Amino acid sequence: MANILVVDDSSLYLELARQALVDHGHQVELANNGQEALQSVANKKPVLILLDIVMPEMNGYDVLRSLKKSAENATIPVILCSTKGEDFDKYWGLKQGANAYLTKPYEPTELLLLVQEQLTAARNS
Repeated sequence: MANILVVDDSSLYLELARQALVDHGHQVELANNGQEALQSVANKKPVLILLDIVMPEMNGYDVLRSLKKSAENATIPVILCSTKGEDFDKYWGLKQGANAYLTKPYEPTELLLLVQEQLTAARNS
């Protein structure tokens, strides 16, 4: 299926997302922080990124802005995933260039639905 990058400083959420995606046939790369994420994007060329916001050193917004500045990476769909669940947080994430926003905790079915929606939209664009 698709090569998906999951970025989160929480090993629990990394594993939850990885397992759900692998169980549905996706290849999954993992990154524990923003720097690892950018390195993985450069080396592995994911077709979709699931990106936590609150991380040390380089937060998800910084990663997202860096991706969107690069013509090569600007079209990669990004799903922001965070415990920050207020309407403004979602608004701000989408304004920064995210394609979708998923609030933690989430059900695997929610994640898989958003992933499928974004992959379909990317294929049709």
